[in-house]
Amino acid sequence: MPLIDIVLIVIAYLLGSISTAIIVCNLMGLPDPRTQGSGNPGATNVKRVGGNKPAAITLFFDMLKGLVPVLVAHYLGVEPLTLALVGAAAFLGHLFPVFFGFKGGKGVATLLGVLFGFSWLVGLATAGTWLVIAKIFNLSSLAALIATALSPVYIYFLIGPDQPLIITTIIMVIILYFRHHENIKKIIAGNESSIGKS
Repeated sequence: MPLIDIVLIVIAYLLGSISTAIIVCNLMGLPDPRTQGSGNPGATNVKRVGGNKPAAITLFFDMLKGLVPVLVAHYLGVEPLTLALVGAAAFLGHLFPVFFGFKGGKGVATLLGVLFGFSWLVGLATAGTWLVIAKIFNLSSLAALIATALSPVYIYFLIGPDQPLIITTIIMVIILYFRHHENIKKIIAGNESSIGKS
């Protein structure tokens, strides 16, 4: 693998390791999201801790750290495998951040940013699915699980049968499902917290 590809992957991981939720809460004088609500350093829990504004900022920058490295890789014309690995590195950085003891969020926003980097149509389709499911059921986790599960299908039809992108996205979705195992149990039991509730 060319050195530039390795550098891109490492930078993507380091960028993903920047925990937006923790930094935003710190700067805005809010409690550490790891100690409040669900304990997850992500936009949904930041909304519980501090409301819409810090949650929106967290969501934006969590998406951005998935989007930017993939766009840079696109610009440099890397091979599809490297592009997929750059996206995966940013995603894994969010889940296992080197700067925060390898204890990060669940990866939904960062994965969405990666998908927008792969193709804006795939990103829009995934985000649109999340919005529809969230509107119907008022459950952020359920919306995330359904939307991300469909993302490899969107890649297949909107980008094409590009194996590295599809396979890597499937792996990321599987990891995301493992990160949501407690949410899945609560959804099945019928006691998952609705959007905006603790």
